[in-house]
Amino acid sequence: MRVLVTGLWICAVTILSCYGAVTWGGGFFAKKTEPYLEGLQYQKLAPINIPMIADGKVQGYVVTVLVFTADAKLMHTLPVPPNAFVIDEAFRQIYSDPAIDFRKLAKYDINTRLAEIRARVNARLGSDVVKDVLVDEMNFVAKRELRS
Repeated sequence: MRVLVTGLWICAVTILSCYGAVTWGGGFFAKKTEPYLEGLQYQKLAPINIPMIADGKVQGYVVTVLVFTADAKLMHTLPVPPNAFVIDEAFRQIYSDPAIDFRKLAKYDINTRLAEIRARVNARLGSDVVKDVLVDEMNFVAKRELRS
């Protein structure tokens, strides 16, 4: 009889301790959600190599690294990140700009070009996601300076 009561007591203690562990420990194993920080998000893009063509020949390459800031809340709701749009628009703007001629160096209004990139990317995305486009690096590498 003692063995039977001891066995039932062990089973009851085991069941109650398992129930208590699951009930009390449920908060430890639950997935914790991090608070969402709103504001601007900083995105650094990969270097872009843009060929400069004059007289039917490649004269060299503009190598640029761009950075953009975007609304963090809108960035998380977009189905596609705007990085590719910023790179594409920067390539199009610099490649097709007739004012850039490295044979005749002159000052270049980069602020207007960056504002145009921002405006066109936002138009393509359909909302005011990109707040500012910044130049991290911009260099020109002449074709004669390239190694094969």
